[in-house]
Amino acid sequence: MDTFALIVTILVALFFTYTNGFHDSANAIATSVSTRALTPRAALAMAAVMNLAGAFLGSGVAKTVSEGLIETPQGSQGMAILFSALVGAIVWNLVTWYFGLPSSSSHALFGGMVGAALAGGTEVLWNGVLDKVVIPMFLSPVVGLVAGYLVMTAILWMFRRANPHKAKRGFRIAQTVSAAGMALGHGLQDAQKTMGVVVMALVISGHETYGDPIPVWVKIACALMLSLGTYAGGWRIMRTLGRKIIELDPPQGFAAETTGAAIMFTTAYLFKAPVSTTHVITSAIMGVGATKRVNAVRWGVAKNIVLGWFITMPAAAIVAACAYGIVHLAFL
Repeated sequence: MDTFALIVTILVALFFTYTNGFHDSANAIATSVSTRALTPRAALAMAAVMNLAGAFLGSGVAKTVSEGLIETPQGSQGMAILFSALVGAIVWNLVTWYFGLPSSSSHALFGGMVGAALAGGTEVLWNGVLDKVVIPMFLSPVVGLVAGYLVMTAILWMFRRANPHKAKRGFRIAQTVSAAGMALGHGLQDAQKTMGVVVMALVISGHETYGDPIPVWVKIACALMLSLGTYAGGWRIMRTLGRKIIELDPPQGFAAETTGAAIMFTTAYLFKAPVSTTHVITSAIMGVGATKRVNAVRWGVAKNIVLGWFITMPAAAIVAACAYGIVHLAFL
């Protein structure tokens, strides 16, 4: 039964990664597709490959997820907590995908972990949640907004005398590079989050101990599922990011993607903080758009997105707690 519970939990974790991929594929490519720098299928294929590569670039975020948010629960109850956390995250991903709302898969996972831990009587490491989740949740969009505005302002100044048509053509080509960087950062951040969950499951079952290197098969499985999910595409959310917030042109798309990629690499390597790729790219798009004029950004759509950010963790936590209650009654 313990082995069966481990296998089921790992499979559910991989399915979460798949939903993460199609839910967040828009983060990497919406701007490139909306500016016609890339065709949708070419953009998705590129993003899938770069997500796969990004998953192998580090392990700091995985360590934070597996050790820094909740105390490692024990035995069959511990596996039930982990399973319920994943169910909460998956359900919220599917709900927000259905409504085309670019919420954070990362915060859905963290909310699920906290909700299931509280329901199962496992200690939540609130300092870790505050330092690694809550503070970055508020800080990264602000940084994305300001950095996006500054990067776009610098581009406008540097190319103020350039031929507009030639400049747009050049930035359309440059967007293939910035979109690849965004997808690489997405793989670096989001594949590692699931790796951390799988490592926790292996520790609970006694197959691993903390401090061991992440098994290669875990990296490959998580990276492949994220890539497959990315290639499946998230068209509903892509429309929100690519068109509904603001109509982007190639220089704006390049500025937003470059800003987002830089923030994701910095947070992963310097702070080992699992930031939301959704928060970063959405706020960068808003900052870039504001350089045109403040009312060029459709702030009503932006307000709905921000509201989704605030309710994601509590909503996923409630679903996870309910899932734990059902699992506890049925199997424990």
